[in-house]
Amino acid sequence: MYILIAGGGKVGANLAATLLKMGHEVTLLENDRDRYARLEERFEHVVRYGDATELFVLERAGVERADLVVAVTGDDEDNVIVCQVAKEKYGVAKCIARVNDPRNQPHFEMVGVTLTVSATATILALIEHELPEHQLVKLLDLHREGLEIVEFGIESGSPAAGRPVRDLNLPSKSRLISVTRDGRAEIAIGDTELRPGDLVMAILEPGVEDELKRVLMAVPA
Repeated sequence: MYILIAGGGKVGANLAATLLKMGHEVTLLENDRDRYARLEERFEHVVRYGDATELFVLERAGVERADLVVAVTGDDEDNVIVCQVAKEKYGVAKCIARVNDPRNQPHFEMVGVTLTVSATATILALIEHELPEHQLVKLLDLHREGLEIVEFGIESGSPAAGRPVRDLNLPSKSRLISVTRDGRAEIAIGDTELRPGDLVMAILEPGVEDELKRVLMAVPA
């Protein structure tokens, strides 16, 4: 594959190094002169100097033939622009964008940039996952499929406690995937009985979270 990376910080540089080792053709764009000089010593002809939001810079880097564009600068606005231009003007089929501030996620989705990565959101989800008692935690967004994977705990006051999966009135746009009990996970089937302390993973369409909570989670006092 030919992969064009915008942003030569630690993320971009490490991505470039790994992808090159995997045998892919890579171009790394960086618009900070000092950083570019350091990257040039490391990557030589792979790195190019320029602002990836400028059309002539993208064209000079061969964006028209790119199989994948990855925008990982420290500026969310630049990442949105790079991916939007690559998709809409140059017909790049696949673009991945870094989201530095999770509050900007809706802006990416608004312009059709659905393959995104947010370190902050990922770490927050992991923190919530590790809390002794946590509410519904979103583990993964499957934007292309229009689905998401969530996890939640079954408490003693849950309407689902002590009932098998087949007897639950789950929302039609959701399915239970697995149940983890005492550190061991099993696939959720009709006979699986939910017990207090279980961690349950589900796949569902966005917007079904509240309905799923009503079925499976204890109502706050």
